[in-house]
Amino acid sequence: MTTHRPGARTPEDITRLFVERSNAGDADGVAALYEEDAVMAFPPGRQTVGRDAIRDLWAEVLAERPQFQLEQPQPTLVADGIGLTTTPSKDGTGLRVQVVRRQPDGTWQRLLDRPEQRPSDV
Repeated sequence: MTTHRPGARTPEDITRLFVERSNAGDADGVAALYEEDAVMAFPPGRQTVGRDAIRDLWAEVLAERPQFQLEQPQPTLVADGIGLTTTPSKDGTGLRVQVVRRQPDGTWQRLLDRPEQRPSDV
């Protein structure tokens, strides 16, 4: 049975949906926020490529039952259906950076995701 999950209506919605779905332990729901061929720079020093691999990674992470706090995303920079989103971490140690794309149905999904970017990484 497929669970209906609403898509992100704005690029900034992805952050809220990620937190809600992660805190619920919903790896499928988290993976649905990514395009089929998305690339995520996680775990540190590696890349996870494709929605299936991203779902598997989040299933492993979420099995530990972490609780995420909502971080306020900065306004998205958008051009021609592509957006650059950033979210400063609550602890002030860095940024989370994503490239998102508007889908044919008007929702947004992550194409590129760097969930941890610390100043020392630049």
